[in-house]
Amino acid sequence: MNPTASTVGAYLRDLPPDRRVAMARLCSMIRRSARGVRESMRYGLAFYELDGPLFALESGRRHMSLYVAEKDVVLKHKDALQGVNAAKSFIKFSDLNRLPLDVVEKIVRDSVAARRQRLSQGTIPTQAELLKLWGINEEAAAPPATTVKLPVAKPAATMTDAINAMASSVREAMIAAIDIATGTPLPSKPKSVRKAAAPSRAAAPARPAKRTTSRATTRSTRSATSAKKGGAKKAAAARRR
Repeated sequence: MNPTASTVGAYLRDLPPDRRVAMARLCSMIRRSARGVRESMRYGLAFYELDGPLFALESGRRHMSLYVAEKDVVLKHKDALQGVNAAKSFIKFSDLNRLPLDVVEKIVRDSVAARRQRLSQGTIPTQAELLKLWGINEEAAAPPATTVKLPVAKPAATMTDAINAMASSVREAMIAAIDIATGTPLPSKPKSVRKAAAPSRAAAPARPAKRTTSRATTRSTRSATSAKKGGAKKAAAARRR
């Protein structure tokens, strides 16, 4: 059985080609002969319901089994088929290449008529009763529970920083408490180094001092100039004479 398949189509796709073809033929015949039947997957079996479970189809490694809810119908056609298990009301098909579809179709039609008669009488067997009749362990055949893995959320960066800061504060407080208890002085924190002052601007070069002329030199220069002018005047007057 394949309990992981959720539909009959998926169940058939997982089968080898020979079993897939044989089972598909039988499934198609059941849907055609039992109008209104509902097809589903239960307990790893292809279930066919009509006012309750009516047939179940299972593919084994080298055979195929058809479970029939109406036990009296199976006994009615017992002599026409091989591999009939009357105690568990199922038919085992060993030769998948030679399926007696004509006999199986009669069983399907007679089962639908018997089910409608049971419906009028109110004596339809329950699913639990049929699983017990067919020898199917309900717990062993149930599909496994789906496991959903939830992603683990990582803490945000701000939360991580806050946790680290808190741990650092607690560690410093513990160290301080131990120092106080043991009388060990707390190490002083190093003073902050002042920034060196920026070097002052280089002094501008001194301007060259203006040359100063003494008053005596000025006077002597003026006297010489006047004397030259006076001599020139006298020479001019003498020539006039």
